[in-house]
Amino acid sequence: MAFDLNMIKSFYSRLPNVIDSARNRIDRPLTLTEKILYSHLWADMEVYNRGLDYVNFKPDRVAMQDATAQMALLQFMMAGKKKVAVPSTVHADHLIQAKTGSDQDLSFALDVNSEVYDFLSSVSNKYGIGFWKPGAGIIHQVVLENYAFPGGMMIGTDSHTVNAGGLGMVAIGVGGADAVDVMAGMPWELKFPKLIGVKLTGKLSGWASAKDVILKVAGILTVKGGTGCIVEYFGDGAKSLSCTGKGTICNMGAEIGATTSTFGYDKSMERYLCATGREDVAFAANQVKDYLTADQEVYDNPEKYFDQVIEINLSELEPHLNGPFTPDRATPVSKMKQEAEKNDWPLSVEWGLIGSCTNSSYEDISRAASIAKQAVDKGLKTKAEFGINPGSEQVRYTIERDGFIDIFEDLSARIFTNACGPCIGQWAREGADKEEKNSIVHSFNRNFSKRADGNPNTHAFVGSPEMVAAIAISGDLGFNPMKDTLLNESGEEVKLDPPTGWELPPKGFDVEDPGYQAPLEDGSSVNIVVDPGSKRLQLLNRFEPWPGSDLLGLKLLIKAKGKCTTDHISMAGPWLMYRGHLDNISNNLLLGAVNAFNDTPNNVKNALTGEYDSTPKVARSYRDADVSSIVIGDENYGEGSSREHAAMEPRYMGVKAVVVKSFARIHETNLKKQGVLALTFDDKSDYDIIQEDDVFDICGLESFSSSSSLILKVHHIDGTSDEIVVKHTFNKNQIEWFKAGSALNLIANQ
Repeated sequence: MAFDLNMIKSFYSRLPNVIDSARNRIDRPLTLTEKILYSHLWADMEVYNRGLDYVNFKPDRVAMQDATAQMALLQFMMAGKKKVAVPSTVHADHLIQAKTGSDQDLSFALDVNSEVYDFLSSVSNKYGIGFWKPGAGIIHQVVLENYAFPGGMMIGTDSHTVNAGGLGMVAIGVGGADAVDVMAGMPWELKFPKLIGVKLTGKLSGWASAKDVILKVAGILTVKGGTGCIVEYFGDGAKSLSCTGKGTICNMGAEIGATTSTFGYDKSMERYLCATGREDVAFAANQVKDYLTADQEVYDNPEKYFDQVIEINLSELEPHLNGPFTPDRATPVSKMKQEAEKNDWPLSVEWGLIGSCTNSSYEDISRAASIAKQAVDKGLKTKAEFGINPGSEQVRYTIERDGFIDIFEDLSARIFTNACGPCIGQWAREGADKEEKNSIVHSFNRNFSKRADGNPNTHAFVGSPEMVAAIAISGDLGFNPMKDTLLNESGEEVKLDPPTGWELPPKGFDVEDPGYQAPLEDGSSVNIVVDPGSKRLQLLNRFEPWPGSDLLGLKLLIKAKGKCTTDHISMAGPWLMYRGHLDNISNNLLLGAVNAFNDTPNNVKNALTGEYDSTPKVARSYRDADVSSIVIGDENYGEGSSREHAAMEPRYMGVKAVVVKSFARIHETNLKKQGVLALTFDDKSDYDIIQEDDVFDICGLESFSSSSSLILKVHHIDGTSDEIVVKHTFNKNQIEWFKAGSALNLIANQ
């Protein structure tokens, strides 16, 4: 079934005229990215400068996962709207802990999260939002299977929304406040991105997979090399990839900081649309297919039209493992053994995990199953524990029908729920609390410290599903299946053959109950009740507006040193249960951030007492004493997920400004949305000036404008002071957010 077919057909009917007009106005051939962006402008056509101009867009759809949806919908309830303005969905996938296996874990989740699920279901019914129930699948896989369409634009409250780029969308991860804007019928703002072109030549073979493309790209661009950019893949190599393979590449593009990634419409997308019951969408797309990819001149001369071009020959691409502790440390499998020995990484692998939103398609699982079947047939057993997370109930039902689950279970694999589980810290791994040094491999995207199991000493390496299966069987991080042999149960040396699989199920997809709840036609009678004593949900109050003067006497909450991701600012794992309760979740504020003055996380000086305490306790102490505070950060501050709690918590706890060397895109926007001053050092070396007992003034706010810098006055304990120039990227509209106290305040006031 095709959702929103009339909307899609209407969009395609207008597309040729809009793009032709844009091409004439800009007076040059257009990239695919530009075609999608210019066809979703909120206002009349203008020519925009990449990396400079803020632009208002009109996305086609909004998707929210259950952890972020709670706060997004709590904010939407404050906006005073009767119904969402664009098609929107909520997906219950993040709150399901992986522990024993799908049946037990899902049952447990339904019990402990019933209050949240009931809230999300009833709010969805009231405001016209589709609700995908627990067990239905992972948001990004469900979106790819049901909602994504070539040439469209969507936003989602998860950084891996970009998965929909596999179907030729511009799909962008945002904070919940951005989703509220769009659901409320307001324009959505984005700085017009720069463009990175990735030309793919050749064709994958052997052990190389689509996952290895993005592992290679991550190694080239690093975790911040895509910041402020959209990555557009093209070339004969791109056309040779499956639709879900394209999705895998786009999905992990979040790990290079990219705004999103996308591919031009081609036969693989048409095949996938038809296989997932959207023949009508494929037919409509085929009528305008030339407008759903870049103009040929762009691909013929990419250096003229992209800000950066990378070329990768798929025929020469070697399987990679990325990690540990960062997704951009790329190592070819052939060199992993020597790298591990050189860096003292544990070679013994304890777990292999396949799935999550990036590698949970039928194709992924069929290729991994081919390796598992070989192992069974050749008398091998897994040396590491083994787990599978199917991407959706449709995928799970189909792979069970086709015998893949039986194959995995023959290797004693644990089949987890169709949910995120270990990928997002929702993994109750036995023994993780001992914090022993160990290695795991998985096909997920993120591998920051503590990410999977809470153990800071778990060395997590990212690879393709088939490579994860091979390494789980061998139990050896240095295992190279292209040349190494294994000893089977009979004492024979055997070698694994390259994986095989199916792009799409030969017998088609099948499912009994996909897990979808359509909203009521009229939800006006639905009453949303939140228990004032709830530990999981809490209605929101507005943040206070800017008082109209410079901010004086700010105390230092923390000077964060090194990597400070959104996981460091607002941890996931057990804290996911409080995503709908701002006061309770604020008890995790900056728990993982390392204090530059003692190289210790969660240990900062309370300027009011002179004593050291946990970061959230010190923040509360300041707030309760009506003392505002400031956070100082390092490079790429806020890297990682889209979670807006990492911006709402400091705001709630009295942080007025975050001053860093550089920001990750989503987090910077999220801070602005919540009324926090997101500032960067004009001279990055000024970071070193900041001392533990400093007191801060932020000056120049009365004349705050998009073109002005601000002054950070730093008062030292010895009576001296420094004046530091701090930059910002606030535009006129964003300054109004700040003055109103938050973007939501501004919406509610209109």
